[in-house]
Amino acid sequence: MQAHAQGDAQSRAPHAEASVPPSAGSSYGSAAHQAAASHGGAPDPRIVGYDLAAEAADRSADARGSGPEPDPAPTGPTAPSGPTAPSGPAEPTGPTGPQAPGGPASPPAQTPTAPTPHATPTTPAPTPPSPPSPEHQTPAQGTRICALCHAGTVTGDGYCENCGHAQPRERDHMERELPGVAAVTDRGHRHHRNEDFFAVAEGALPDGSPAVLAIVCDGVSSASRPDDASAAASGVAARSLLAALPGGTHPQRAMHDAILAAAKSVNALAAAPNQAQQHDPYRQQNAPACTFVGAVVGGGLLVIGWVGDSRAYWVPDDRGAPAVRLTEDDSWAAQMVANNLMSEAEAYADDRAHAITGWLGADAYELEPHTASFKPDGPGVVVVCTDGLWNYAEAAEQLAAVLPGDAHDRPLHSARTLVAHALAGGGHDNVTVAVVPFPAPRGRAGSA
Repeated sequence: MQAHAQGDAQSRAPHAEASVPPSAGSSYGSAAHQAAASHGGAPDPRIVGYDLAAEAADRSADARGSGPEPDPAPTGPTAPSGPTAPSGPAEPTGPTGPQAPGGPASPPAQTPTAPTPHATPTTPAPTPPSPPSPEHQTPAQGTRICALCHAGTVTGDGYCENCGHAQPRERDHMERELPGVAAVTDRGHRHHRNEDFFAVAEGALPDGSPAVLAIVCDGVSSASRPDDASAAASGVAARSLLAALPGGTHPQRAMHDAILAAAKSVNALAAAPNQAQQHDPYRQQNAPACTFVGAVVGGGLLVIGWVGDSRAYWVPDDRGAPAVRLTEDDSWAAQMVANNLMSEAEAYADDRAHAITGWLGADAYELEPHTASFKPDGPGVVVVCTDGLWNYAEAAEQLAAVLPGDAHDRPLHSARTLVAHALAGGGHDNVTVAVVPFPAPRGRAGSA
């Protein structure tokens, strides 16, 4: 499967390099082991993915009506144990309830001893204020206010007591942009959570020239903890690449090792303490799992790595030239086509089409990372995405027709456009898209 996938991808893309990673005995081999071991430790500040802790600040800002959400600190995500418990709004500095009117108390009325035409009338007692309506009461410290109706409080299960709506989560929709790369992910219209994850980062090659990378992972919904699997794999792979590339490891070898490191991180989730479900044998066997696709652009080279059915496409700036799909799915449909058992149209129309045959996870078959390197002869962009997008623009020419013509200069806008296309088409799945210009421009962050 691997040989066919790589060979076919190269046959469609001009100037493809050898798809077999350099061996560990090559001049790049000495740094390869450093890359494989680089996934441990604290998050790397060069990686921009998600910051789950920002969810608390976002919800607190919504409750206070304090304006735009804070910019989360750039950090590479590690395997999360779940969303951070959101904090409540800051304790108000003013009074927590209405006070009686101020001013000196009125003196008691004196009963005159005799009628007089100049007697001062008695001052009437002040009327006590009416209690405030619930939506104007100051909430107790630690109380979460609904981000939708701004009136009810949010219960521990994340639902508003007033309007009944679930509160938005950070992973429902996320966007990131760096010079030379941008990514957007969205929960879609049908899923109750976003099981996709991404990491984008800027690195460097040994000569100091820039290298830009994007990793996109899609959690397998039928597996346990798919959201944790995708988060762990993307963050670990990005850190592995950032450690290997400056040391001289060939980018294609670095990608191969990054996939292996990502697989180890997903495998570790299956053995995590307090996660085994002894009462459910099916869950014990159904280990966390995800797909993987990544791209590295640097030094005039484009390197792709993948496992599963997440894809990478090449779209040249010159739209007169053909767009190309750079990956071959590890799926039932791809196997049928590869073995000449079905046409591509027949295979992908079958109900079994999207059953994947390769993934990262403890219960996966023997892992065979796919890698390929290319030297495009002109500028363009690499689109790295999950099937939540390509289900609505499967052929390369279809995707190129949706991608804005200025994608090279506005990657974030282009990623947003592609995600919007999938949502408009139905949004039946989580959708994640990263757009990586080639060659990577510098100083373009905020181009949207």
